[in-house]
Amino acid sequence: MKWHTLLDLIFPRICLGCGGMVSPDHSHICWDCLASIEYVASPYCSLCGDPVEGKVDNEFVCFNCSDTRIHFDRARSAARYRGVIQDLLREYKYRRAIWAANDLLHILEACVHAHYEPDEIDCVVFVPLYPRRRRERGFNQSALLAAGLAKALRRPLLPKCLKRVRATATQTNLTARQRATNVKGAFRARQERRLKGQRVLLVDDVMTTGATVNECARVLKEGGAEKVSVVTVARG
Repeated sequence: MKWHTLLDLIFPRICLGCGGMVSPDHSHICWDCLASIEYVASPYCSLCGDPVEGKVDNEFVCFNCSDTRIHFDRARSAARYRGVIQDLLREYKYRRAIWAANDLLHILEACVHAHYEPDEIDCVVFVPLYPRRRRERGFNQSALLAAGLAKALRRPLLPKCLKRVRATATQTNLTARQRATNVKGAFRARQERRLKGQRVLLVDDVMTTGATVNECARVLKEGGAEKVSVVTVARG
């Protein structure tokens, strides 16, 4: 009997979504909750991937991308930040449910394979936390996902090429313009030799207006990156 099977007998896992029992496949989300996830589907903005309701017969760029200088080349998210995904990410991010990372990683990896070709990604980078926030939280949720994704894609993880140099206020109640101002100058590219000419996959947990990943993409390109693609678990 494997150690994780023994642990399941002593401490049965429950679904982080509904609290019910889960199948013995190293998962922390049940099949019913998995099936209830609202995955992002077309139509969506060709740049930032923000989905819209209704029928759209051609590619389009959303108002936010039309009104803002976009520095990333493309951004895609796996699911809407609602229901089970919202619950799962909150447990993972704010209650240190690090064991949920594998479930989120499977969802994130599927999104990458759906929207990006393997040969257009040279390396993986994540959105960094300010050191004080990192110490308070105990881990960087995006860094764990990026590390797992880099391993799955067989691409190098560049953990020191992007640094957060300024603490920022929470983005939660800010408008799109306020969010962009809030993160302006908050990041700095490092180790430019490793970045030069690289096609970067930038990883974060949630994307709302895209202000944070857009600022990260800006400094990564200033640091020498040729292309910056974005992937997140959820879209707010």
